[in-house]
Amino acid sequence: MNTTHWRHVPLAAACCAALAALTLTAAGATTATARAATAHAGSGGAPIVRTDDGAVRGMTAGTLDEFLGIPYAAPPTGNLRWRPPQPPAEWQGIRDATQFGPSCPQPPSRSVPGPFSEDCLYLNVYTPTLPGGDEGGDGRLPVLVWIHGGGLTQDAGRNYDPAKLAADGVVVVTINYRLGALGFLAHPALASRPGGPAGNYGLMDQQAALRWVQDNIEAFGGDPGNVTIAGESAGGLSVLAHLVSTGSRGLFQKAIVESGAFALNQQPLAAAEAAGEAFATAAGCPGQSAQTAACLRNLPVANLVTPNFVEIPGVVDGKVLTEPIGTALAAGRFAHVPVLNGTNHDEERLFVSLGITVSQGTDVFIPEHNQVTPGGYQGDIAVALGVPAARAAAIAAEYPPGTDPAAAFTALVGDASFACPALQIDTLTSQRVPTYAYEFNDDNAPQPFTPPGLVPPVATHTSELQYLFDLPNAPFPAPLSADQQALAASMRAAWANFAATGNPASAAVPWPAFSDSAQMLSLVPPQPQLETDFAARHHCAFWAAG
Repeated sequence: MNTTHWRHVPLAAACCAALAALTLTAAGATTATARAATAHAGSGGAPIVRTDDGAVRGMTAGTLDEFLGIPYAAPPTGNLRWRPPQPPAEWQGIRDATQFGPSCPQPPSRSVPGPFSEDCLYLNVYTPTLPGGDEGGDGRLPVLVWIHGGGLTQDAGRNYDPAKLAADGVVVVTINYRLGALGFLAHPALASRPGGPAGNYGLMDQQAALRWVQDNIEAFGGDPGNVTIAGESAGGLSVLAHLVSTGSRGLFQKAIVESGAFALNQQPLAAAEAAGEAFATAAGCPGQSAQTAACLRNLPVANLVTPNFVEIPGVVDGKVLTEPIGTALAAGRFAHVPVLNGTNHDEERLFVSLGITVSQGTDVFIPEHNQVTPGGYQGDIAVALGVPAARAAAIAAEYPPGTDPAAAFTALVGDASFACPALQIDTLTSQRVPTYAYEFNDDNAPQPFTPPGLVPPVATHTSELQYLFDLPNAPFPAPLSADQQALAASMRAAWANFAATGNPASAAVPWPAFSDSAQMLSLVPPQPQLETDFAARHHCAFWAAG
């Protein structure tokens, strides 16, 4: 099965981000602050929580208390650029936590307005309850940490409003992490020692955020012993990376993967460093010396944020990742925690509608005139999947173009890149841990990231996000129908149940664990239904045999 496809989506679409400026009201440092656990109302009733680094004042929004723009690591600037995240500076007084922190540098797009800053390692906490005293007690709530998608090159935590999800009894944390070359450039000059690990700085940031949660979330009413990591697209891939990374052990107890199975074969360090050297040379910093590292760390941010940086899905660096994700999952070398994993009906349709598919590795393929034609069908397959002509012919026979070659093309690329790798994950993880599988199948879901009519009516990549979160910066928002709102409520309840107990099922929506019967939940409005024909509909036996 081909599991090496990578989505570099310069549309900023899949998981778009927007930014509000941050005003800090406290600065300076004190001696080490004792571990925080006290929350109380400040002036005007604004909630105040003391963290390990200092006190923060949030705001009450409806039934929730929100704390925005909390630093979980030091600014990764200057000499800290391309180094593991360091602890944030402590502060005196009470820090304002009512505005989002800056988003990490990324290419400009309609969906992700600025401003941006390298000083971007902030998180946001949304809690339906704060502890009334010095201890959280038995009332501590499950915690869900959301890792945004965007191809590891775009997006921000502030783009996801989890108020409705938190209202189901979950403390939700959304995070930023370094993106693009600033987050994932592997270069021998950046290694702490010759042959040492390089790259994966964005994954290190995510681990630092999870450590912050362990140290501080109890003060916000959350249970540090009941943390779920969740993400979509590149965020889902990040969740898989943490499942197999020994450095993430003990930082979470459950995992949710949405559309994240598309890249299970990470590059070895040598290959990633070769690509990194080419990138650095083009940026004006050739070589492998300390001077090369200094040159890179002194470059303006604008020289490093480029749509030409096609990200790899993590690096087997020997530290964060010691082997490819797929290899580790197959061998059982992953955190044995409950897993909720799923895909959308036609994941690839969004990309092909925008003239984008991705071959093996990192090459971007754009069909001429944004069209897949019968005459170019087999050749498009060969380029998009990186296969020889004979294999492309066999795939074309399995997926004949018929009268709609674009639909056939999106189906085959989506099956190869998303659906069948997701089924592979279900099969591997269910052998060792409770696994719950879904397919999001509301083909009438709004398309909030693309202009009306660009994408045919189908449940495609990102379609499920609006059922879990409000998307305040989506460029083309549209309301959900009454039936879709019912589905959204069921999904949020299932995600909250899973975060609380490791089982998404409820009396209203039974959801059996994945097993040899290959049952999964079809998320359709108004009421999800069981399905057992996923493998047949997505031709997974064909891809497994190839």
